[in-house]
Amino acid sequence: MESFQRIAITGKPNDSAVTDTIGRLVERLESLGRTVHVDSALALEGSTADDTLAALSPVIDLLIVVGGDGTLLHAAKTVAEHDVPVLGVNRGRLGFLVDVSPERFDEIEAVIDGAMTIEERLMLEARVRVGDRVVAQAPALNDVVLQKWNTSRMIEFETWIDGEPCNRHRSDGLIISTPTGSTAYALSGGGPIMHPGIHAMALVPVCPHTLSNRPLVISADSRVEVRVAPEHIHQVHVSCDGQTDLTLEDGARAEIVASPHRLRLVHPPGHRYFDILRAKLRWGDGAAPC
Repeated sequence: MESFQRIAITGKPNDSAVTDTIGRLVERLESLGRTVHVDSALALEGSTADDTLAALSPVIDLLIVVGGDGTLLHAAKTVAEHDVPVLGVNRGRLGFLVDVSPERFDEIEAVIDGAMTIEERLMLEARVRVGDRVVAQAPALNDVVLQKWNTSRMIEFETWIDGEPCNRHRSDGLIISTPTGSTAYALSGGGPIMHPGIHAMALVPVCPHTLSNRPLVISADSRVEVRVAPEHIHQVHVSCDGQTDLTLEDGARAEIVASPHRLRLVHPPGHRYFDILRAKLRWGDGAAPC
């Protein structure tokens, strides 16, 4: 079994509960003989100026994220290119990705000793192209969203898949979601829940003008190109996980493909995906099946 010796910890900044949990984690892990680094963005005592997550990524075995799913989304994109496994400790609200209770130090100890499962989660890469040039790009773990930002009117989109025209529609936006993101914004837009083991992405229109414009699931090996009508081009932003915005300029188009990197998401012993769905979505009031 893989065990972890060099561990970095990051979390939601300016949150006293997160700070307290991280402090206790550092103390416990160091007592077990592990080398522990704290992300300097948290400005905690003991962190140093060069202990940024980007600087630590090449030299750590495991990243522990304390906070909510949004905190993990931000951190995961920093460490994914180095194949660093990520364990989430839930100090947020919903917690589809951060599934360890902050009180369950026994589960965390089991993980660092090698008792765990690791899922490889699909990530996307959004690019803004003008002609043959890529003028901006950013990764996404949940979704890439083309959304209006300075108008109350609908936006007109053309969607092309692998160079072939797919659809032309008017809506408030378009979500291109991974299986991980299928329980996020895409779910609110009426998209399907996709098991994280599926190699696919979903195209989900946001409030389409015509109700026959339904969500579409395609292979993650596809190349999605979205062209915005010229009169709307300055009214649309490309948002990656709701954290990074890319701007479209005249003649630009958005291209979304699978990232070459994957998030290695760590789960403690006994983790079951459908248990999480039942609990978080309150299927049968979250009760276990008979």
